[in-house]
Amino acid sequence: DSVEEEMDNPTFRSDTVLSDVHLHCPSKRHLMVRLNAVGQPVFLSHFKLLWSTEDLASGKHVGEITTGREYQCRSGDELCDKDSSNVKKGELNSEGVEALLDDDGDLEVVRRPQSASDLQAEDLLRDIVCPVILMKGKEDAFEDEERECTCSDVVKIEHTMATPLEDVGKQVWRAAFLLADYILFKRDTFRCCSVLELGGGTGITSIIMGTVAKRVYCTDVGEDLLAMCEQNVALNKHLMESGGGEIKVKELDWLKDEFCTDPEALYSWSEEEIADLLDHCSVIMAADVFYDDDLTDALFRTLYRITHNLRNTCTVYLALEKRLNFTLRHMDVTCEAYSHFRNTLNDLENLQDGKMKYTVEPVKLDFCQFLVYERIEQL
Repeated sequence: DSVEEEMDNPTFRSDTVLSDVHLHCPSKRHLMVRLNAVGQPVFLSHFKLLWSTEDLASGKHVGEITTGREYQCRSGDELCDKDSSNVKKGELNSEGVEALLDDDGDLEVVRRPQSASDLQAEDLLRDIVCPVILMKGKEDAFEDEERECTCSDVVKIEHTMATPLEDVGKQVWRAAFLLADYILFKRDTFRCCSVLELGGGTGITSIIMGTVAKRVYCTDVGEDLLAMCEQNVALNKHLMESGGGEIKVKELDWLKDEFCTDPEALYSWSEEEIADLLDHCSVIMAADVFYDDDLTDALFRTLYRITHNLRNTCTVYLALEKRLNFTLRHMDVTCEAYSHFRNTLNDLENLQDGKMKYTVEPVKLDFCQFLVYERIEQL
């Protein structure tokens, strides 16, 4: 009962970090499935692809997809219909025009958001899934949800909702969706590749990559987080069956100079896996891992160390959200974490050590949206 009350009235301390991904429908509840090893509530969310993996495999043109902007308008339509359900179209109530005036006598016009009206868009639109908390006596509700969502256009992710800064990897972040969109849009580029993800968190980007790549090493630190990631990989094996992709969840600590090879560690590397990574990896990716200057420095050191030891030329894809913060020190809105990231990236591009050469290119964000999230301009 105490857990149910807590979830009905969530309170966040000053050190709590909350992802925006789950705020599409703030009045809806998510499905709480368990408490993790450190006592944090774990939720299960179903993220529907706006384009199924069956369609991707068949090679249909991505231009046929309905984009997320149209989807958001439809969501707005539904909200508008609900909020204005007491007003009939084309009619005025008994008060006449005066009922439409505000206190100052100005006319209040209720405008309906633009919607995607053609039949094809109607077929492709997906509902945001916001499951309810699993209550006592309703255990079968979870089974029903499972039966509904074993199809090829649903990604199932266990995650937390709000955490201290050190546990933000257990949440889902917008930049992970942005990178997943890019993977699905450029799937031929990644087909049959060997891929390394740094700071994989819940594993959603690696899971999407696993639908096209040959092998993905999804890495992070912390047994609790890696166990959650491994569970998510297992929940989504149905997405990878057609392509034959494989995802391996491994520990990779940016603050250490070597791979973890301790045989007693749950997510350690074998010598064969390290050799496979170094011999075949041609893609490295990271999403929303640039929020702490020390960790950013550590990531770039790890990036240099690994790329220096790779047999092949490698392309690194970095996705992040430029977060605006007002600081008393500057008395202005700043983006300190983003600025440090750009400075470090610039240092990498200008590196002249006679061994490695890095070229940096921005990616235009005009590609299609395949997952339901808010693609803000700060991404």
